[in-house]
Amino acid sequence: MKGDRVEIVIDAGGSPRTYEIRATRAGRRVEVTTGRGLVEVTEVTRSGSPVRTARFMSSRILALVEHPADEAV
Repeated sequence: MKGDRVEIVIDAGGSPRTYEIRATRAGRRVEVTTGRGLVEVTEVTRSGSPVRTARFMSSRILALVEHPADEAV
């Protein structure tokens, strides 16, 4: 749903870096999958087509925070 976002903080060898993946349009959502030492954050459309994907090594992730969209409709 538009407004969903995920913040990822990783160890970049000295200082932490923050990335944010956000559902930018109506009908899109953000999905998080984990496996084989990788965390994948993907913005997908209603039909399930990926729009944008970010992959991170799970050993480098310091924090992963999911922020659901506001339900103020």
